[in-house]
Amino acid sequence: METTIRQKIDNFFKIYEKRHHDKGYILVYAGQQPPGVFQLLSGEVREYDITPAGDEVVVNVFKPPAFFPMSWAINGTPNQYFFDAVTSVSLKMAPADKTVAFLKANPDVIFDLLSRTYRGTDGLLRRMAHLMASTARTRLLFELMVLAKRSGQAQKGGGAQINISESDLAKRAGLSRETVSRQLTALGDLVTIDRKGLHISSLEELETQLGSSL
Repeated sequence: METTIRQKIDNFFKIYEKRHHDKGYILVYAGQQPPGVFQLLSGEVREYDITPAGDEVVVNVFKPPAFFPMSWAINGTPNQYFFDAVTSVSLKMAPADKTVAFLKANPDVIFDLLSRTYRGTDGLLRRMAHLMASTARTRLLFELMVLAKRSGQAQKGGGAQINISESDLAKRAGLSRETVSRQLTALGDLVTIDRKGLHISSLEELETQLGSSL
């Protein structure tokens, strides 16, 4: 995000009270009208659904300087998802109508939002293709690659460290924890997991194994 655009967004939200929430705090419940548009200042927020079987399925993860939920704010789309804090978070909240008015008055901010939305949509479409046509192994490899690029910390030798648990990885990939555990074991030294999170020894090798097949 360009500095001038970030400044415009920060200037818009600066009049609103800063809030802090602990990990696990639910900002919005599925079926509930959001109280406003949130600007995420620090931490991560996930957007997820719960299946009839009671399993959580993560559909998106927001990091600073994201503001959300915009489909509800712009289109009035009923909210069908939960939003909760993956980590401790700090954020601000503005009324939806004022946020939309701000966007209309700043086309450069709209263009930046549209650009980021399309990048996210491309990722969702590729994930959907993997969910529909791939094996558990390629679904997991794809999710690992996405996580490494979005939130991984680069390591020596072309690897990456990702702060995520095995159960949360399963929710992101739409797989059972047992399946994820088996697939991680099958990957051997390429991907290991411990109390600090998940370690990928080589992103190049991960990309090679994922390939371009669905």
